[in-house]
Order: sequence, then structure tokens, then C-alpha cells
Amino acid sequence: MKKRVLFFISILFVVFAQAQVKKQLVNNWLVALERKDGKQVVFQLQKKQEQGRAVLYIMNAAEKIKITDLKTAGDSMFFNMPAFESSFRVKILADGNMTGTYIKGTAAGMQYWPLHAVLNMPERFVASLGNAKKNITGKWDVTITRANGTIRKAVAEFEQKENELTGTFLTPSADYRYLDGIVTGDSLKLSAFDGDNIRLLEAKIDDANTISGGIFYNGYTGKETWIAEKNDSAVLPEASEPTQLREGESKLNFTFKDINGLPVSINDKKYKNKVVIIQVMGSWCANCLDETKFLSGFYKDNNSRGVEVIALAYELTTDLARSQASLMKFKKLYDVQYPMLITGAAAGDDKKTEKTLPQLTAIKSFPATIFIDKKGNVREIHTSFYGPGTGEYYTAYKNKFYETVDNLLNE
Repeated sequence: MKKRVLFFISILFVVFAQAQVKKQLVNNWLVALERKDGKQVVFQLQKKQEQGRAVLYIMNAAEKIKITDLKTAGDSMFFNMPAFESSFRVKILADGNMTGTYIKGTAAGMQYWPLHAVLNMPERFVASLGNAKKNITGKWDVTITRANGTIRKAVAEFEQKENELTGTFLTPSADYRYLDGIVTGDSLKLSAFDGDNIRLLEAKIDDANTISGGIFYNGYTGKETWIAEKNDSAVLPEASEPTQLREGESKLNFTFKDINGLPVSINDKKYKNKVVIIQVMGSWCANCLDETKFLSGFYKDNNSRGVEVIALAYELTTDLARSQASLMKFKKLYDVQYPMLITGAAAGDDKKTEKTLPQLTAIKSFPATIFIDKKGNVREIHTSFYGPGTGEYYTAYKNKFYETVDNLLNE
């Protein structure tokens, strides 16, 4: 009798556990965005009720992007990303799946990506080739071949737990943020979506030290090949022709209007005898978003020490209203208290540096950070940024940043 009772209890436990899993999965979708070539980039979307209202979360490894700008009408759902010109228009079908369009703003206009989403799919990728044959945790020396045949170098950091794979790629200027995926058999897949970056990486794992046949699908049409070799001592290559002061120059001289149309100049009394950090950024750039989060917190903690921050925005176009709306998202998301100025030059303009900061050589990467001492002299220019998805690299970045500011304050 006791055995029968225990058996009955165990059955109830299994049923309850299954019900709980099903309950947890409700309003979880695997979303597939379709590129121009038909290749699909997937990510996970979760819907929750918080404080009596519906919110969405986009999941990329350790990152959870919260979406509160959400509207529903009948069987339709409309939502905007908290940053970037990025929005969704979807229809919820009778079976709970979704179909619709992802809309992304670009310099050339709006992109419209077809999408479909499957309800209650907890896994980003299916282990179609079974368990992982190799564990690729560690640092990898990566060679990426562009469509035109030229080479660029990167470093990959992977962390693998059984079939689950997370990590990032680091280039001389920035990182690929949070990549999330799988190792199944001798193959790997990683993807990410954050409203700016839409990435899919695939490759074959030849052995514990070699990855080959990689394809990197980037954005709507970008496609490159890549290979990698395991190398725990891999280092990032130096940036090619990093931004620096032109010969004979020592100070910047600019005046631009902020989001509200008010002029701000580096020569304003507010910045005299202060250490000033110039953030060269754009509201279309996810790495700039990571830097903005860091700088916003830093400014609140250190402004009283005699530190000021000014953001100089190079937007997708010279459309003022569009630039203001996009930058306002950044300001609101991280409660940015320092001025964000609109330079009026588009990020893709080859003459943007000459038009806005002629004291510098060409600005080639975003974000970049310029450190100005108490006398108004440019002391350092950092043209690389590695964010919270990079672990030890982010720690090293912050340490270098703090050290630079402290040294300037102590002069």
C-alpha cells in the first residue's frame, strides 16, 4: 500500500512539474527574422505581466532587453525597442504563433524584415546533430574574410556547457556583444538581436583547436567567412590609423545644439578647469548604447569631483527631428544627465570629421572617447570600447578609463 501511495505521489509530481514547465513557457516565442537572402536569424522573446501591465523581454545569453512600449489591438501586437529606430508589427495566430514584420531604420531608409515566431519554444537552436563532440570554451584567434577578399582579425571568447554555447567576438574597435547558441555534433551556431545588431554565425568544429567553414551573416545582406584557431594568448590587433590630433593642434573647438536645440560649446564657462570626456557616438550603435550606460553612471558618481561629459552624436541622417527622437531614447533609457549634442553630420559622411572636429584625423569607429585635461588640452583618444558582454575586457576597459580620469584630476 505504501509503495502504491508513493507511486501515485510521484505521478502527481511529474504531472505538476510538466504543468509548471508549460506554464513557464506560455508567451515565450522563438522569433525568426528573415534576411534579404532568406537566411533566418533567431532569438527568444518572452512576455510577462509586471505591475499590472504587459512587458516583453528579448533574450541574448545573459542579456535581457526590456520592452515597455507595447500595444495590442485584437490579434495584433505592436512594440518598439527601447533604443534604436527599431519596431515590430505582428499578428498572433489562433495557435499562438506569430507572423509579421520587423522594421529597422537605416541611413538609406527603412528595412522591412518578414518574421514568424513559434510559441513555447524554449531552445534557440535544436541539437539536430546530437550532443557536442568537442568543448570549445576559451579564447580563439579569428580570421574573417570580407566579401571583397580582404582580411580582418578578431578574437573570440566562448563558454560552453554541454550543448549550450555563449560568447562574443572582439575586433580592434568594439565587440559583438552577447552571442547565444549551441554546439551540436561538430557544428556551432550563435545568434544575437538587440535592435541594432542582427547576427548569425555558423561553423564546423574540426577538433579541439580548429574551427573552419565559418559563415557570418550580419544584418540584412552582410555575409563573410571565418575560421579560428584556439589560442589562449590571442591578442587584439591594433586599430588601423586610429583617430588622433592633427599636427600642431592641442585643443578642440566646437559648438553644437543639444537635443532641445540649445547651443553648447566646449569653450563654455562650465567646462573651464574641468576634466572633460567627449563621447563620440551615434544612437544607431549598440556599442554606443553600452558606453552610454557606463558613462551615465560614471557621470552621476564623479561630476562632483570636477568631471564633465559631453556626447557628440553622428546620426544616420541629417534629419534633425529624426536624430532628436532617436537620441531621446538613449537619454530616457539611462537617465543621461550630461548634454547630448547633435553634430549635424551623418555617421556615414566621409567628411564628417572635417565638418565637425577638424582638429582630429578621421573618425573611423564608434564609439570613441576623448579625454581633455583641466587646461583644455586633448590628452588621450581611445578608439576602442569593449562592453559588459566581454567579461575581463570590460573590466580592463573600465580600469583604464578610471586611471586616465584620476590622473587628469590629480594634475
